[in-house]
Order: sequence, then C-alpha cells, then structure tokens
Amino acid sequence: MKKKFALIISMALLLFLAACGGGANESSEKGGEKEEKKVIRAGSTAQSYPNGYEEDGKLVGFDVEVLETVAANLGYEVEWVKSDFAGLMGQLETGKIDTVANFVAVTPERKDKYNFSETYAYAGATIVTHKDNAYDSLEDLKGKTVSGVLGSNNVKNLQNFDPEIIPKTYETRDGAMNDAINKRVDGYVNSKSSLIAEIEKGDLPLKFVGDPFVYEDIALPFVKTEQGEKLSEEFNAEIKKLREDGTLTELSKKYFANEDITVKK
Repeated sequence: MKKKFALIISMALLLFLAACGGGANESSEKGGEKEEKKVIRAGSTAQSYPNGYEEDGKLVGFDVEVLETVAANLGYEVEWVKSDFAGLMGQLETGKIDTVANFVAVTPERKDKYNFSETYAYAGATIVTHKDNAYDSLEDLKGKTVSGVLGSNNVKNLQNFDPEIIPKTYETRDGAMNDAINKRVDGYVNSKSSLIAEIEKGDLPLKFVGDPFVYEDIALPFVKTEQGEKLSEEFNAEIKKLREDGTLTELSKKYFANEDITVKK
C-alpha cells in the first residue's frame, strides 16, 4: 500500500514538474515572438514586360519594383498574386487582393470604384504594326483589326478614339503582340513606353503608327474600404518621396530604355 501511494505521489510530482516546464517554454516562446507581419497582397499578370514579368523564376519589372520599394519602406511584406488583367481587377473589387501593380490607368469609371495612389508614371496609348505594312497614320487603320489585352484601358480608349478601328482582345499581352508580329492582325495597341521596351528587347519587326492618341495617369488602385484608404494614404506619402529623391526616374530609365515615363512629355 505504501509503495502504491509513493508511486502515485511520484507520478503526480512528475506531472507537476512537466506542466511547470511546459509553461516556462510557452512563456519564453511568447516573449520571443516577433511582431505580426504586415502583408500587402498585390496583383500582377507577370506577363507584362517591362512592367511585371518573370526572370529566372522571380517576378521583376518597373511596377513590381515601385510597389516593392514603397512596401519595404512602409514595413510591408508583399504577397504577389498572378492572373490575367481582367481577373486581377475582379479580385481587387472583391477584396481578394489589396492592389494591382500592373500599369493601371486612372479613369473616371475606375475612380468611382477605387482609391488611387499618387501618379507614378504616365502612359501614351499608341499603335504599332508590322514593318512590312504600309500603315503610316491612324487614318490608315480605319476598318482594320488591332489587337489588345482584354480589360485594358488601351482597348477602351481605342474604341472611343476611332470606332472604325476594329479591336480584337486577348487574355495576355504576348498573344496580342505575337499576332501583330505574325501579321494575323493589322496592329497592336499598348502604351508607348512599354512598346519601346518590348521592341528594343526583342528586336521586333514593329513600327509605330502615328503619335499616341491619349495620355493617362498610372497609379495603384485600392478598394474603398477603411483598410484601402489607409493603404492609399500610406502609399501616397512614399510615392511622393520616391519622386522627389529621383528613385522613380531611376527605375523608369532602368526598365524603359533610358526613357523617363514618370513625367509627362
């Protein structure tokens, strides 16, 4: 009986010590915990050179680096979400992501839906065609087919500019551009800055048709919620700093063949 009682006491003591030991470790772990990470979920097509594209398995590009620089300065870790452009804007609208860093043009319709950051670049929508084609002006493209990215504002601006030019939309920029290169369409519409970079990088057989037919501000969209307003205010302050200290200009020249697209020309 005494042995049984001693065994019970010993087991109870062991359980007590184990419990005390576990509590100390938990307390120590809690004491050593880092603060909860600040995360911002950003969207990119990852197929928009030089705005956002993959290189050696890493997402890089002008818009990508602008967002990551601002986020780092604010203490945010970036989680990238990749999809086609229309899908990204849909995810932003439903709150699945916080913003889209993919050369998003500021429009009256979009301003009704989103809070935009400070402008960090300017886009001049223009059309290119194959060098062999005899199109020299936008007038020459009346009744012709011009490719563009589904959901992009370049296509909408083209329709508004000249309803006689027939748009053909694609889910990706590569698809739209390749059909112009292979003469399956008469032209391809995109921002002049992006086209300059693409043509130089790939030594593409494309030429510009006239001058840009519209210029637009490029900014980061945020949903109209309390969190979205907080993010847009934070990003506004940092983008202003990057403009003032010359960082935006440096990033632009890095990705756009030494062109500064952060100022209107």
